[in-house]
Amino acid sequence: MPDLSPQKNGQLHPSWQAVIGDEFKKPYMQNLKGFLKQEKADGKVIYPPSPLIFNAFNHTPFDQVRVVIIGQDPYHGQEKGQPQAHGLSFSVPQGVDLPPSLQNIFKEISADLNIQMSRNGDLTPWADQGILLLNATLTVEQAKAGSHQNKGWEQFTDAAISALNKHHDGLVFVLWGSYAQKKGSMIDIQRHLVLKSVHPSPLSAHRGFFGNHQFSSINHYLSQHGKTPINWAL
Repeated sequence: MPDLSPQKNGQLHPSWQAVIGDEFKKPYMQNLKGFLKQEKADGKVIYPPSPLIFNAFNHTPFDQVRVVIIGQDPYHGQEKGQPQAHGLSFSVPQGVDLPPSLQNIFKEISADLNIQMSRNGDLTPWADQGILLLNATLTVEQAKAGSHQNKGWEQFTDAAISALNKHHDGLVFVLWGSYAQKKGSMIDIQRHLVLKSVHPSPLSAHRGFFGNHQFSSINHYLSQHGKTPINWAL
């Protein structure tokens, strides 16, 4: 059972605790905690594993965020005996086959930056460079996509996005698909770069994701603002 009291167990990085820690005291978060506890009691398998629920925040401290890539839900499947989800949007653990959307992300990086991407879908090196790989919903029931939507996670991740928007300048927010674009509607485009396109899913990638050159655009913007470009190679 995930303990949503990071003040007690240290699951949330202190830098994030300082800006959104009060969310854990709010009624919606208590309701979410009760929901997850009941799901576990009913024998349901929840992804990602409990220690990885706040993985995105722990790999990318608040003061080190440079880029935010917003996803919707964790992967709800498993492969080779391990969950696909490990707390980073679009990412899978090393050794797990690349999901179709991630394959398309890698294709666009290769075309945009002339980088030969590996078959490793673990995006932790991106997170460690300041890319917050944030899903709107941080948990999901095994084999049931979207099963934990509208339970409270969206309010929590909205608080994280709002804090970034308010306390930072010169961030890059990457919004792929209508869901992410709605999620990012609060971002001040006068202070941050907001990049939008269709989702990299095979259903939509050919309608504007391929050829959007957003990865080179991110690095150009970071360089213009005196920040180190992202090394996208894995």
